[in-house]
Amino acid sequence: MFECGTCDAEFRYRDDCDEHMNDHGHWIECETCTRVFRSQAACNQHMNTLDHWTPTFECETCTSTFRTQTAANNHMRAKRHYKNYCHDCERTFMNENCLRQHLNSKTHRGNNIPCPFCRTGFVTASGVSHHLESGSCPQAQGLNRDKIHRIIQQLDPNGIVCKKQIAWHGEENMSYSVTDSAWNGHCWVCYICKRGFNSRRALESHVNSPVHKEKVYHCLQRGCPKEFHSLASLLNHLESETCGFIRFDGVQQVHQRLNDAIIGRRMITGL
Repeated sequence: MFECGTCDAEFRYRDDCDEHMNDHGHWIECETCTRVFRSQAACNQHMNTLDHWTPTFECETCTSTFRTQTAANNHMRAKRHYKNYCHDCERTFMNENCLRQHLNSKTHRGNNIPCPFCRTGFVTASGVSHHLESGSCPQAQGLNRDKIHRIIQQLDPNGIVCKKQIAWHGEENMSYSVTDSAWNGHCWVCYICKRGFNSRRALESHVNSPVHKEKVYHCLQRGCPKEFHSLASLLNHLESETCGFIRFDGVQQVHQRLNDAIIGRRMITGL
């Protein structure tokens, strides 16, 4: 019996099988030359022997194709054709987001954004805000997350940055201490989120951070549901460009306008 290599139809005579394969186009073709075969196994053997496989590994940038990933990588490395590639550092990245984070890092940005009070330089606007909200600025004693929110809330009657609230109860004057009851025999556990920490100090830092405080800011992008505990986390969200509201450089300008409004006690009418 003779079997069609494509549809498994069986024939008593070879000529009948050949006629069937001719009529239905069931011959197995080599990916490179004009040879045809009765079975995929025979075709594969031919292509392996003569290296007639069609190149299937593509360059991430141009139209070149290669028979192996190694050959494609060698081409992209030589031509700098990686899709997510930093030319200055000659580094490749897994995706566009990783590349963007690298380009917006200290390596490329430097510490060019100063604290408006102590002039310490930071890489990002969110870094400056965290510096101030955590009460770390030596030239802005008493300024912290709660105080900054109170000021912005007074200057933002239209809720451009702040969530509209009936009332705001200050939280920064409250400090939490971790007791021995937080130890479960393996780690120190937050009673709110049940997250475990390796040390008492780490848990204490966690419970006194804004993470479990009320979310008082919202994203500036209409339709984005994200809300935030701190101004730093709002700015970090905008810097990530995930909601597409503004580019990284634009966030630094928004931060500058907020600083000007806070220091000059001017109403926030738009950003």
